[in-house]
Amino acid sequence: MKRNIITTADGSKTIQIEDWNEQYHSIHGAINEANHVFLKHGLLFYSQNKLEAKPISILEIGFGTGLNSFLTLIEGEKQSLNIDYVGVEAYPVLAKEIEQLNYGELISKDHASMFFEMHNIEWEKPTYISPDFKLEKQQKFFKDISDISKYNIVYFDAFGARVQPDLWSEEIFEIMYKALKLNGVLVTYSAKGSVRRAMQAVGFEVERLPGPPGKREMLRATKHSTI
Repeated sequence: MKRNIITTADGSKTIQIEDWNEQYHSIHGAINEANHVFLKHGLLFYSQNKLEAKPISILEIGFGTGLNSFLTLIEGEKQSLNIDYVGVEAYPVLAKEIEQLNYGELISKDHASMFFEMHNIEWEKPTYISPDFKLEKQQKFFKDISDISKYNIVYFDAFGARVQPDLWSEEIFEIMYKALKLNGVLVTYSAKGSVRRAMQAVGFEVERLPGPPGKREMLRATKHSTI
């Protein structure tokens, strides 16, 4: 499928899959969306309410461009957090595409080299990008995740249900539920009713939150029981 690099409303770039009319990030602002959904309502919400988690363990569903990981590294440094980060991706982004993304330039030139290091490290090998940020990239399908009670936070950033509905099913959310520790949270940009119901069906307590630019709502799900 044809892939293009496009510029979103906040000036940050993302990858568009032309045949699907689908982007890796919101056209209303890739950085704005990531900060709002995953940093504000995921990392910062959890770290401010569950300070016993050291390190904070994060699973990203759809490592993609590495934007969420890069922002998390920088925010973790600001908040003096120790973070173990696992990014799962079935189809890694190409090096020539990564070179065209402007996240280092727009977010933090001081950390720009770390953004490229994230993409250059070996897959399946945990690597410290900074003293307090360990990254492991895993190349596999989401359905093949088998971790049990391992993560405090899940960043659920798969392609939309319109184009890949199988990634937003009860089967996938049951895998996410099992992967989370008790009181862990899952955040996603989606607010579809079918997605919310699938989360609730596997045991999540789900709340609607104000969405990022261009979206009215988003979802955050919490695991309050091991049953």
